Amino acid sequence: MTQQQTENNSTTLTIALAQLNLVVGDIHGNTLQVLDAAREARDKLHADLIIFPELALTGYPPEDLLLRPGLHKQISTALTWLQREARGIDLLVGYPHDEDGKLYNACVLLHGGRITARYDKQSLPNYGVFDEKRYFVPGDGPCLVKIRGIPVALTICEDIWSAEPARQARDAGAQLIVNINASPFHGGKSDEREQLLAQRAREANMPIAYVNLVGGQDELVFDGHSLVVDAHGEVTLRAPSFKSGLHIARFQATDGGLQPLPATLADAGTPMENAYRALVTGVRDYVHKNHFKGAVIGLSGGIDSALTLAIAVDALGAAAVEAVSMPSRYTADMSIEDARLEAEALGIGFRVIPIEPVFNAFLDSLEEAFSGTEADTTEENLQARTRGVLLMAISNKHGKLVLTTGNKSEMAVGYATLYGDMAGGFAPLKDVEKMRVYHLSEWRNRQSPVIPQRVLDRPPSAELRPDQVDQDSLPPYPELDAILKFFVEQDKSPDEIVAQGYSRETVERIAGMVLRNEYKRRQAAPGVRITQRAFGRDRRYPITSGYRQHERMEPSDEKD
Repeated sequence: MTQQQTENNSTTLTIALAQLNLVVGDIHGNTLQVLDAAREARDKLHADLIIFPELALTGYPPEDLLLRPGLHKQISTALTWLQREARGIDLLVGYPHDEDGKLYNACVLLHGGRITARYDKQSLPNYGVFDEKRYFVPGDGPCLVKIRGIPVALTICEDIWSAEPARQARDAGAQLIVNINASPFHGGKSDEREQLLAQRAREANMPIAYVNLVGGQDELVFDGHSLVVDAHGEVTLRAPSFKSGLHIARFQATDGGLQPLPATLADAGTPMENAYRALVTGVRDYVHKNHFKGAVIGLSGGIDSALTLAIAVDALGAAAVEAVSMPSRYTADMSIEDARLEAEALGIGFRVIPIEPVFNAFLDSLEEAFSGTEADTTEENLQARTRGVLLMAISNKHGKLVLTTGNKSEMAVGYATLYGDMAGGFAPLKDVEKMRVYHLSEWRNRQSPVIPQRVLDRPPSAELRPDQVDQDSLPPYPELDAILKFFVEQDKSPDEIVAQGYSRETVERIAGMVLRNEYKRRQAAPGVRITQRAFGRDRRYPITSGYRQHERMEPSDEKD
C-alpha cells in the first residue's frame, strides 16, 4: 500500500515516540492515553507525527480477548473517536484489524480526521512467549507514507527482526523506517535490540525510529527503551527504560538522506539494575492494574522473603505493604530478629503471628488419620500450609495481594509446598534463580541497606525441622543453578550437562526433579519474566508424560 500525505517545503521532521504503559483490554482508557499524548505532542512538543506502541488500543498481548466480537466493536468506536478528536498532528496507532473474517495486527495513520493508510504486520512471531499465528494472518506487503514530504515506511515489531520488510522499505524509496513495538524484557534484550536495529539500518541505508511499550502485563514486563538509530547504525536517541513518557526525535533532510539530530541518550543501565527494575515494574503493575490495595508478605528472615519485601516496597510504597512473621517451634530467634530489622528498615507494618496453636489444632484434627505413622515431610508441609492459610486470610480481609517468595531454583526442582509457601497471587522471584537472588539483594543494599548482612551470610533454610538447611535436600545452589540453566533454559540433555563436568548422579537427579514437578508449577502463581526461558508462557511441558531423559532417574526427597 502507498499513500500520499500533505507535503510542504520543510526539510525537517519531528516525531514524538510515545512510550506508554497501557492496560490490556481497556480500550477506553488506552484511547484516552493516546489522545492525551497526541495533544501534548502537538501543543507542547510541536511534533508532526506521534507513534504509539504495537496494538496500542488493546494493549499487548490481548490473547483470547481477540476472539470476542465485543472487543472489536469497542475498537471501532475508539477509532471513530480518534478521528473526531485527534487533529493537527498525524498519529500512527496500532490495533487488531478485522476484515472479512481475517484478523491483522495492524496500524493506521490518522491525518486530518481520516484514516489515510493502514499497514498489516508481515512477520508474526510464534515462539517463546509469542503465539500471534493463533490469532492473526500476515500482511502481504510494505506501506509507504509521506510525512512533510518525506517517505516513511511503516513496520511493526517482529518485522524489524526479519530482513525482508527493511529491504522492501529501501526498494520502495523510503527515507525512514518507523517500527512500533510491544517487545518484552529479558536480560540482555536491550543490547540485542540496539545491535539488531543497527544492522537493519545499515542494510536499508536509512534511520529507524523504534518505539516500545512499557509496563507489566501478567508475567511479561515491557521496558520501553525506545530508540532512534541513524543510517550507520549509531544510536542518536535512547529513552529511559521502565518509564512512561514522550520522547522527541528530530530529523533533517539532506542530500545524503534523512539525518536524525542528536537527542537524549539515557543510560542503558547495568544488567542487575535492569533486572531489579523489571521486577519492581512487574509487581507494581500487577497490583495496581488488578486493583489490589497493596501487598502482604510472609517474612521469614531469609534472603528470598527479604528481597521480595524490598521489591514490593520499591514498587508500591511502604504504606501499601505489610509483612508477617509466623514462627514455629523450629524458627530461630535470629530469623524473627532479622525479619523485624528488614521491616523497620523499609518502614512497613509488621506483625508476629506464631503458628504453633494452629499447627497443633491441625495435628489434633488429623490424629486419627495419622495413627500408626511416623512424622515425616507431611508435618513439615503442614507448617507451610498453616502459614499459607494465615496469609490468605489477611489478604482477604484487607484486600492486599499475597506475594509468594519462592525463587526459580526452588520452583524448578519442586522444593516448595503446594498451598503452603506457594500460596499467593503473584511470585516476584519466580524467574530469579537462587544465586541471582543474592546478587540482586547485594545490588539493592548498595542503593540503601535494607537487608541485614546476616541474612546474606547464613545458610538458607526452610526451618521446618531441627537444624534444617536447604543443602540437606539440594546440591549447593551455585551447582544447582548451573545445571538448571543447561537443562531448563538451554534444553541440554543429561549427557551434555555431564560433559560439562558435573556428576551424572547429580545431573540425573536434578533432571528428574524438574520433570516430575511440572504439576506444581502449573499451580503456581504467575511471576515476572526476566530470562529467555521462564516457567509459564516460555516453557510449556505436559504434566502427564512418560518421557524420560534416562531410565536411571531416582526418586527425590523434595517437599511435596
